[in-house]
Amino acid sequence: MGLFWGLIIGALAGWIAGNLMKGQGFGLLGNIAVGLVGGFLGGVVFRLLGLAATGLIGSLIMSVLGAVLLIFIVGKVARR
Repeated sequence: MGLFWGLIIGALAGWIAGNLMKGQGFGLLGNIAVGLVGGFLGGVVFRLLGLAATGLIGSLIMSVLGAVLLIFIVGKVARR
């Protein structure tokens, strides 16, 4: 069941981040990938800042913030 919720949160986080950063999503698989990597990145950043995200909403917020950061970094690197 944890894998199922992880994929759902990843897809939702990737879609939200895609809409926030460039106005569109990345497709289902792209949203899941961006959301999952963003969740990992968000977890690292949250730990470095001494923050914790618990529950479904906390995981979603952390994943969205991480995915936004991921899209920002990839956008900056890709422009070079």
